[in-house]
Amino acid sequence: MSLSIGVDIGGTKIAAGVVSERGEIVAESSRETPATDPDLIVEAVVALVRELRTTHDIQAVGIGAAGFIDANRSTVLFAPNINWIDEPLAKLVGDQMDARVIVENDANAAAWGEFQFGAGEDVDDLLLVTVGTGIGGGLVHDGALYRGGFGIAAEIGHMRVVPGGIQCGCGQQGCWEKYGSGSALVSDAMKRIHAGDRAAHALRDRMGTDTSDVHGSVITELAQGGDALCVELVAGVGTWLGEGIASLAAVLDPTVVVIGGGVAAAGPLILEPARDAFERTLSAPEHRPHAELRLATLGNRAGLIGAADLARRV
Repeated sequence: MSLSIGVDIGGTKIAAGVVSERGEIVAESSRETPATDPDLIVEAVVALVRELRTTHDIQAVGIGAAGFIDANRSTVLFAPNINWIDEPLAKLVGDQMDARVIVENDANAAAWGEFQFGAGEDVDDLLLVTVGTGIGGGLVHDGALYRGGFGIAAEIGHMRVVPGGIQCGCGQQGCWEKYGSGSALVSDAMKRIHAGDRAAHALRDRMGTDTSDVHGSVITELAQGGDALCVELVAGVGTWLGEGIASLAAVLDPTVVVIGGGVAAAGPLILEPARDAFERTLSAPEHRPHAELRLATLGNRAGLIGAADLARRV
């Protein structure tokens, strides 16, 4: 059985796993992310890989990281949440062990994982939309991961949907992720709380006096419990997602669009509004096949699994 290691560098946790050619995780481990010190992140990745290699024969390592990755899958050109600029991550890790190492954007890795072993394993192409703090994306076309000319394709969260809209951390205004992400969900909830909206009583009761601690998971949980305001807020994010996906479908024409990330935990509460908005805003809908919108199936392990499989194939 061919085994490789996938590593997913998250904002709070670095997860690593030994993955078979069937996408099965046969061993895994994790450590906290020392996000303020890039050198310590490299050390943590190396330590995790060495730990897993003590009991498994590994030839390749795939690392998923949020940020711009170069076309050679070796250098992190820029990482928004870690102080990495032109960081030769593959070399820094590879020099400390006898193994082939590649680096891939975390959403790209997750898209490949869902394509090979998850929600898209029955099709030849898919678009993955990961909805968490922001919006990430990955595109598989004709059985291959599409990375663009410079390796940084599918940064779909920064598609502008509202000219002159909300300021985004990328430096532009009106980016999609400012309206259809977990951060947008929380922002909308906070506006309703601070406006004294009576419908926000469940959120206020849950948070107590510390309304600054509202998280998307809390809103999702209350929505699943039937709270009317939270159902409305989740549906609003779903509507933004569906409209954005319709614009992307006009350009990319995917067979399947997979919605993943933390906000996808809302299930039908976000998927159905997204589908409705997609059908309503798709161009010339009566004259074209429609992409199928699906929820991701691999959860937060999609990036780890995808990175491991990509490393095996390089």
